[in-house]
Amino acid sequence: MGHVDVAGVGYELPDGRVLLDDITFRVGDGAKVALVGANGSGKTTLTRIIAGDLKPHSGSVSRSGGLGVMRQFVGSVRDSTTVRDLLLGVAPAAIQDAAAKLDQAELAMMENDEEKTQLKYAQAVSDWGEVGGYDAEVLWDVCTTAALGVPFERCRWREVKTLSGGEQKRLVLEALLRGPEQVLMLDEPDNYLDVPGKRWLEEQIRSTDKTVLYISHDRELLANTATRIVTVELGDAGNTAWTHGGSFRTYHEARQHRFERFEELRKRWDEEHAKLRAQMLMYKQKAAYNSDMASRYQAAQTRLRKFEEAGPPQALPREQKVSMRLTGGRTGKRAVVCTGLELTGLMKPFDLEVWYGERVAVLGSNGSGKSHFLRLLANGGSDPDVEHQPIGDVQIAPVAHTGNVKLGARVRPGWFAQTHEHPELVGRTLLEILHRGDDHREGMGRELASRKLDRYELAHAAEQTFDSLSGGQQARFQILMLELSGATLLLLDEPTDNLDVESAEALEEGLDSFDGTVLAVTHDRWFARGFDRHLVFGADGTVYESDEPVWDEGRVERAR
Repeated sequence: MGHVDVAGVGYELPDGRVLLDDITFRVGDGAKVALVGANGSGKTTLTRIIAGDLKPHSGSVSRSGGLGVMRQFVGSVRDSTTVRDLLLGVAPAAIQDAAAKLDQAELAMMENDEEKTQLKYAQAVSDWGEVGGYDAEVLWDVCTTAALGVPFERCRWREVKTLSGGEQKRLVLEALLRGPEQVLMLDEPDNYLDVPGKRWLEEQIRSTDKTVLYISHDRELLANTATRIVTVELGDAGNTAWTHGGSFRTYHEARQHRFERFEELRKRWDEEHAKLRAQMLMYKQKAAYNSDMASRYQAAQTRLRKFEEAGPPQALPREQKVSMRLTGGRTGKRAVVCTGLELTGLMKPFDLEVWYGERVAVLGSNGSGKSHFLRLLANGGSDPDVEHQPIGDVQIAPVAHTGNVKLGARVRPGWFAQTHEHPELVGRTLLEILHRGDDHREGMGRELASRKLDRYELAHAAEQTFDSLSGGQQARFQILMLELSGATLLLLDEPTDNLDVESAEALEEGLDSFDGTVLAVTHDRWFARGFDRHLVFGADGTVYESDEPVWDEGRVERAR
């Protein structure tokens, strides 16, 4: 068993702003604690401090039982990382070190197989066995079989970017849950998972003996798993933490009562402050013509000074307010027409018509081709006209398919990328991106850009580069870019994955007022209830429609 103890942790950003102020909480043996809060409030920074990646500027962190960490990027890996690399990344440090030495020794053997090199290789192989490397490979075989349906030997050199986001998540979760570390810290483990995967995760968190601290915005997962809730609350002098000792089902009521208590305490403080000040002024006036009142005047001054030095009660935490104004525009009656569409190697041929103004939820298991389908539409279809070119500077990879996909008149696709993969935005600040504009969006002055960012709770991040933002901030900025682009067809790939609850609700309100067509891939059970139609990618390779959301479709049956 293990624990995590965070005591008075403070952290300042490079620009001098205080991000975290006196964060204190404890995750006891076997507890299942959720870490929640607004996007950009510092949750991921806090987990990096706990993991030892960052040093706090004040306070301390102690833990026991070994720590296994799932970082936020898992699910969006798009480099040359292999399955073996990914599994090594969540293995104990001794195994990681032994693997690195073994890899170096193997490379040296390829270049020069003299006796000295052979001896080093033999020692590296021996060290690999002594630290438990072969046992780890047996464990990884179990993990790849459970997550991918293939043994470790068949997929160890496979590049992770060929896996879906959900497959990446499931693989790492399998390794951590089955691994030796007794404390797990999971940064949004439910992102990219389909609903069967989320239900599996809920059961694993509930049943494991390990201590689990995790970040999530999925209200159903929170309600089904968390025994305590730690909230990172926004504050003008730095963000603080509040711990709710119950489950998520009682969280909102407890938080509302807490806010009401803050308001009452502040009201009483203001009343007492006004009373002491009025008393001091009264004695000041009397002391001006009666020297006997001088001592009372001084005493009243002292009482007021001490009261003000003690300060008011804790300020009410600031609640973020996100306002999305997605506009769109009138298009042809038929926005999307698919005829005999087959996503090569994924789903069987299907026909589809989507009419102007409809809201279509695209459902199904991970790896079934839902994101490929959205990317095909985002590229303008099979043979796009100029008016169907995607908005923005983003380059969208082509999708292999047969059959035909055509967009309707005046349909301009706007794509929300599940992985937030926007190389054209990397290294550029938010103000710079808005100021320069692009082929489909006029640039704007600093003041107007700041107002736009403020509606999305991004004004404080205006000088940050896109790639330095948190996952939720990147998601909000992507939606702002869609708002400004003039897109009339929104193609949203898991848009609520990284959004906090308030931002997700703001997105739903924005879609309600959007004058155009929406197709969204989602595994968010709450978000999907607001859609008119449900297009399901089935386990048998067929694509069909359902009157209600379908969450129990399994993995698509095909060779892997």
